[in-house]
Amino acid sequence: MKNLHPHIAALVVLLGLLFTGLSGRAQVLGTPFPGTPAPTTIQPDTAETREAVVTPEAKRLKAAADSAKRTERMFRAFGYEGIRLTRPGKAALLSAVLPGAGQIYNRRWWKLPLVYGALGGVIYGEAFYQSRYRQYADASNLLKREASIPGGLRPQASSLPLPVQQERSIDAIDNGVVFYRGYRDIFYLYIGIAYSLQIVDALVDAHLKNFDVSEDLSLHWEPTLLAVPGQASALPTAPGVMFALRVK
Repeated sequence: MKNLHPHIAALVVLLGLLFTGLSGRAQVLGTPFPGTPAPTTIQPDTAETREAVVTPEAKRLKAAADSAKRTERMFRAFGYEGIRLTRPGKAALLSAVLPGAGQIYNRRWWKLPLVYGALGGVIYGEAFYQSRYRQYADASNLLKREASIPGGLRPQASSLPLPVQQERSIDAIDNGVVFYRGYRDIFYLYIGIAYSLQIVDALVDAHLKNFDVSEDLSLHWEPTLLAVPGQASALPTAPGVMFALRVK
């Protein structure tokens, strides 16, 4: 029995060493090496996806924010759907059809006297120079026919129109024809410019109707004396107006 004790002790030590090696190996295999990334764990997707809901009211407000994208129908009557125009296009077309109508559409009532004053002024000027031109041209043609007739009409005759009576010769009357014809043609150009400007004004005003001017901007003006290059040393400046756009 005493001879078995060493064998039993050796067996116990061997079994202990065997179990110790297995546990250490399991620990090494279960622990990742330093520096290696941890395995990715796939989690179930719990995120909720929602679609953006845009109401018709939101669409209308967004479209109204930009006047250039707002459309309206024009010439809609008797079942005809009309034509769709933006607000600036409608304002310009109204002004082209009837001067001042675009300003009324934009609710800029105070511009009507300016529009009709400008158009009325240039139309009156054209009518004035046209009537003088006709008086001088008719008088010139009449005097040239009567020049070869004894006792015929002569310059400064009382039967001639009053403005023409002041001219002392046919050449002077011909100069008047050229003068009044030139200014008549210039006023035709002025009528076109005034007509075009009121269309442009209605178009630009419709674009800027909803334009929000920030309070950070301010326009300041004041009378001042401006330096004039080449002016005499006694009067080196001239009165003027200075404008300044300030950003607060």
